[in-house]
Amino acid sequence: MKHHLLLIIHLLAASVWVGGHLLLSLRYLPKAMKYKDPSIIRKFEEGYEILGLPALLVLVASGIWMACDYGITPSQWFHFASPIETVVSTKLSLLLFTLILAIHARLFIIPKLNTQNLQQMAWHIAMITFVAVTMLVLGTFVRFGGL
Repeated sequence: MKHHLLLIIHLLAASVWVGGHLLLSLRYLPKAMKYKDPSIIRKFEEGYEILGLPALLVLVASGIWMACDYGITPSQWFHFASPIETVVSTKLSLLLFTLILAIHARLFIIPKLNTQNLQQMAWHIAMITFVAVTMLVLGTFVRFGGL
């Protein structure tokens, strides 16, 4: 029962994280690019961060907890020795990539977001969205025993 509750919490957080990035990528980013208006992205980011960042933290915590429930402890991460461990390790690798992209965007792009670096921000948004959807798809493989 505990694992099922963790899964529900994880899926709700994933809905916020992945859904928010899909909304940003498919609705707000095209509009910002069309009008060359970085304020569209900035406004979305300001409103989304209050939900998105806690959702990401919940995803990380619940994901690690569920991995441990499956017997994949931190000492086994990145060994890719079993199908479930492969899913966990791949998702953790993608999480690290997400964090690198997010830190880069937060420190170097967002503070001076303008029409000149809007394309760079668009690339970051597309990559984080792609990674988020990929992680969601990878999570579905747990039900089938992993990769």
